[in-house]
Amino acid sequence: MIARLMGLKTISPKDLLTTIQENNVHVYDLNSSTVYASGHIPGAIHLNHETFNGEELPADNHAEVVFYCSNPMCRKAPNAAKLAKSMGYTNAKVLSAGISGWMSKKLPVETS
Repeated sequence: MIARLMGLKTISPKDLLTTIQENNVHVYDLNSSTVYASGHIPGAIHLNHETFNGEELPADNHAEVVFYCSNPMCRKAPNAAKLAKSMGYTNAKVLSAGISGWMSKKLPVETS
């Protein structure tokens, strides 16, 4: 919801799962370390939203990059996607439902 208000592209949990299975996508988790450890999207890279400056992103600014945080009202992922977009990333998206929506659909998670 916040992401759309900020003019950002969003992706649903089911569409992200399909994209992960079919394509080369970079997924970034902006939740706290504790939340990330308790469950995250398989292969997601944890980022600290307070220090994220884009250095962690792939060199190819046409690569698909998807950011998520806790829920649709969280601003961490939209803020990261907005930064990526401002850096020239043309395919930056936000997971519309956050990790809570991902888990509510009973999609796969990893713990660490």
